[in-house]
Amino acid sequence: MRRVLLGAVGLIALSAAAPASAADLAARPYTKAPPMVAAIYDWSGFYIGINGGGGWSHNCWTNTATPAGATVPTVSEGCHDASGGMVGGQIGYRWQAANWVFGVEGQGDWADFKGSNVSVASPIFGFAATNQTKIDAVGLITGQVGYAWNNVLWYVKGGAAVTHNKYQGILTATGTVFDRADEARWGGAIGTGVEVGFAPNWSVGVEYDHLFMGRQTFTLTTPAGAFSRTDSIKQDVDMATVRVNYRWGGPLVGKY
Repeated sequence: MRRVLLGAVGLIALSAAAPASAADLAARPYTKAPPMVAAIYDWSGFYIGINGGGGWSHNCWTNTATPAGATVPTVSEGCHDASGGMVGGQIGYRWQAANWVFGVEGQGDWADFKGSNVSVASPIFGFAATNQTKIDAVGLITGQVGYAWNNVLWYVKGGAAVTHNKYQGILTATGTVFDRADEARWGGAIGTGVEVGFAPNWSVGVEYDHLFMGRQTFTLTTPAGAFSRTDSIKQDVDMATVRVNYRWGGPLVGKY
């Protein structure tokens, strides 16, 4: 009888322990995985870079005076395009507000734009003359407004432009320079570009700019320094460049 009672007590004890053990071995409750972090590209900060490409300039010469006196009425000498390559650099600062990007930039380039035409006003000189224009430097000081889609930025820019020009009159028959002028001129610039960030601080882009250099009057002198003629020269410039920039002050950040 005693064995029966002990066996019954043991069964009751095992039955009571079983639910507790099952509870201890229950699966852990489900917890939601944390949301993924979406990386956004921040265009804010200073940047410096290099650029290279090509351009062309349309130049129209009008004679307004010769050693004989003022040319009345003025006489058109014709137009020509000066084209060639360019290479240089830029430095600037951008700040981003939501998707909008604002900035200021200075750019300077060495250029080799050259072109010429035979003057249609040669009869007033008494010999066939070829007018040549060469642009050897271009500078821009501009503001920018752009819109960013993460690491892709489209922008427009505008501001001031300066070109350094060398004008020459050449004897068509012999190729000898008979007069020249060496001047800088200021004008306005507008442009647009697309830039892509390919690393946290690096970007590459393409840009097109048009420079409105207006019409200015220049005095050309002989190699000996004597007065030769006065011409009013109208100039426009177009440039297309590829740019690579390094930026600091605006790394990749996380956004939930």
